[in-house]
Amino acid sequence: METTFRIRQGEWELAATLHRPEGEGLPPAPLVVICHGFVGSRIGVDRLFVKTSRQLADAGLNVLRFDYAGCGESEGDYGAGGLDSMVQQTRAVLDHALALPGVAAEDVTLLGHSLGGAVAILTATLDKRVKKLVLWSPVANPFGDIVRIVGREVYEQALQEGHADYLGYRLSSGYFQSLSDHHPFQEARRFAGPILLVHGTGDDVIPVDYSFLYHKIFRIRREGCCEKELVPGGNHTFSSEDSVARAINRTRSWLIGQSGLQSGII
Repeated sequence: METTFRIRQGEWELAATLHRPEGEGLPPAPLVVICHGFVGSRIGVDRLFVKTSRQLADAGLNVLRFDYAGCGESEGDYGAGGLDSMVQQTRAVLDHALALPGVAAEDVTLLGHSLGGAVAILTATLDKRVKKLVLWSPVANPFGDIVRIVGREVYEQALQEGHADYLGYRLSSGYFQSLSDHHPFQEARRFAGPILLVHGTGDDVIPVDYSFLYHKIFRIRREGCCEKELVPGGNHTFSSEDSVARAINRTRSWLIGQSGLQSGII
């Protein structure tokens, strides 16, 4: 079952879609919240997040995917308030989702892709309601990675004029400053829950080396396990039939195992 609605966060309304397991009289199910990447949307490239949400719901999970402010169908300006605002939006979405019936508040996972992976890490270190992380092709150096994606000239224009255009998105100098203020590699150590890393070996946007480094950092924590799945030849958005199947299937099996689900039923 799929329901689309809007979530109020400060002055903005965020567009969201909730996927629920089918069936009558089911016990409360775990929750997965999907955090999309830089200037992305809750649909995802080649419908990545739609496919993921439907398959995870079929496995017995509640899945909520949403558009950050200024993206997709949400209100607001992208990047206004920087990464801190994106963390606040994620927490507002958690507030809304955990107030819904049929959601197991003790079993919450953030699934973050690309820059959404960095936002998921930052959120999880602040919000103890987040028990697990799934990180797909996660950003590790927000400032360097985004400047490399948009181009140095866009960044320099934002510094000189206060903002710059990138594909129709108005990126402010404050947005770039917020990217440089956060260092997920360092902050990641503070999260104590289980983590799954999934990264395509053919990713030419966010280096697969990042997942190796994250894996090393997460494995030396005092608490919490970490597993890594490499998708052979997979690009940044797993845009092939084999790549997307491998990414989703590995994520689904990991979440089922972590949540104690059997064939989609607790």
